[in-house]
Amino acid sequence: MQIYEELKARGLIAQVTDEEKIRELVNNGKATFYIGFDPTADSLHVGHFMALCLMKRLQMAGNRPIALLGGGTGMIGDPSGKNAMRRMMTKEEIQHNIDCFKVQMSRFIDFSDGKALMVNNADWLMNLNYIDFLREVGPHFTVNRMLTAEAYKARWENGLTVLEFNYMLMQAYDFYMLYTKYGCNMEFGGDDQWSNMLAGTELVRRKLGKDVYAMTQVLLLNSEGQKMGKTVGGAVWLDPKKTSPYEFYQYWRNVADADVLRCIRLLTFLPLEQVDEMDRWEGSQLNRAKEILAYELTKLVHGEEEAAKAEAAAKALFGGGPAAEIPQLVLHDGDFEDGAIGIIPLLTKAGFATSNGDARRSVTKDGSVRVNGTKITDPFVRFTKDELAKEEHILSKGKKSHKKIVVE
Repeated sequence: MQIYEELKARGLIAQVTDEEKIRELVNNGKATFYIGFDPTADSLHVGHFMALCLMKRLQMAGNRPIALLGGGTGMIGDPSGKNAMRRMMTKEEIQHNIDCFKVQMSRFIDFSDGKALMVNNADWLMNLNYIDFLREVGPHFTVNRMLTAEAYKARWENGLTVLEFNYMLMQAYDFYMLYTKYGCNMEFGGDDQWSNMLAGTELVRRKLGKDVYAMTQVLLLNSEGQKMGKTVGGAVWLDPKKTSPYEFYQYWRNVADADVLRCIRLLTFLPLEQVDEMDRWEGSQLNRAKEILAYELTKLVHGEEEAAKAEAAAKALFGGGPAAEIPQLVLHDGDFEDGAIGIIPLLTKAGFATSNGDARRSVTKDGSVRVNGTKITDPFVRFTKDELAKEEHILSKGKKSHKKIVVE
């Protein structure tokens, strides 16, 4: 099976501009394609993970990826899928985030010997003469057409700024510059970017008379239509300092039964024949499928050694064994009052609750809090510093969140 057919079989493709031409290019290793990453944080997250996997698949088939870092567009912010404008970041923040992205991307993509490129659109956007830019790009777009894009319609009622309205023009200009500089003939991205991507193909065609192509991948949604990779405390990050390998493993180990087989098909590099066989699994077999999913994705992001440690720690925890690899909740002298700490501050310090009230509800109403497997129902329970330091204590909320308490 060739790469385009595999992408379709895995359910990765949402929309394409010219299926016949795209199939020909990627199957013959002739696509120089780009995916954009706006540096809105100091780590990539699960939302980027699917794009990185797609880049890896296509590179393995002989195509050349361009990772476009949005040092320029990051100064504005894309309204896609949002009902509020992004916080404006400083140039220093953006550069720091870009530096972090570069390190993480190199775990997935081979940038040696020109096999892939990493490019920053600040190189051409930051020095633009605005009047020249409007004359060069503006005539190719109508406001009426831009307002038909879902990304802009969603923001219209809450107030779409002129700053954000320029994003489509700048993304289109990115494609134009990547074509002229590097021969980029294709853009890939999430399905929520379709309108912006079409703008790029149109600009290249109008200005240069050349055909370029766009393909979107399906969005990583769960069976309830929510974006995957979100947790109560925030996002599932690829940086082990923000989301530990164990936490990353546990996130995927605890996906819903209805989502696990689709995630295996979309995200892992397991052979399709094996995935097709797993599609018939049900009942208790789905727990094994979740373990496979969690291990394979943790191995991709953090390496085989960390994946094995996370798997062993998870099995040890639920089997009553040692918990050496479970994330730690480190307590210091200042965390104790009269030599003890209550269950409510423990939950908030662990990040298992957003407030004391939230923590109290988890204890008194949800019944989801346990220490060493014992359910805690009294919100006034306290633990002394001596007992926490002397013996191992595992704080748990529900089935997904666990931390080992360490006193320093």
